[in-house]
Amino acid sequence: CQRRNWLNFISFRKGRCLVSKTETEGNKKRRGFSRRSFLQGIGIGGGAVGTVPSGLLAKQAAAGAAVVGPGPVRVSLRINGKVHNLNIEPRVTLLDVLRNHLDLTGAKKVCDRTTCGACTVILGGRPVYACSVLAIEAQGQDIQTVEGLSSGGKLHPVQAAFVENDAQQCGFCTPGFVMAAKAFIDRHPNPTMDDVKRGLGGNLCRCGTYIGVRQAVLDAAREVKGGRRA
Repeated sequence: CQRRNWLNFISFRKGRCLVSKTETEGNKKRRGFSRRSFLQGIGIGGGAVGTVPSGLLAKQAAAGAAVVGPGPVRVSLRINGKVHNLNIEPRVTLLDVLRNHLDLTGAKKVCDRTTCGACTVILGGRPVYACSVLAIEAQGQDIQTVEGLSSGGKLHPVQAAFVENDAQQCGFCTPGFVMAAKAFIDRHPNPTMDDVKRGLGGNLCRCGTYIGVRQAVLDAAREVKGGRRA
């Protein structure tokens, strides 16, 4: 009888250890964890996570915050001094509005993930990546694109300096650099070369025309300071 009980728990055959069903069930009970309980926990957790968005929306509504979408809503944007009224979905970025709805294609859609700066525009006096700003969030602020820099057929000093210093090759990054440079000079009218390097660090040129770009910014700063700003 003792030998039979022992064989119920463990048996060695040909060098392999065979654990009995009785012992396996006992280990599961001691651990208090199984594949089934794990999957059940995921189901409960997923349900809880799924309720978070509706809970947040309810809190926002209770606080008086406006909840819009997902369908098109009325959006009013002031771009280059002109007001544009559009019906767009709240998820649409400022870059897509400029390019796809208003045919202002100066800002380029290159990386579309806030890394290259080719879509730089000036929003409320500050340079921003248009691909990372929702158009609905840009309401009530002045938006300036590269199309709005020249005046009366005359190039802005930054644009003219880029031409004089051959600060472009393929041209995809150029509008973003021009807008970033314009915003930089507005805030730093007497920059050094090191200032320019740091100030334009958020814009990338895959052609490598950084020398011409930086010199163009210095020349434009001197031109603007001289009172001949467009």
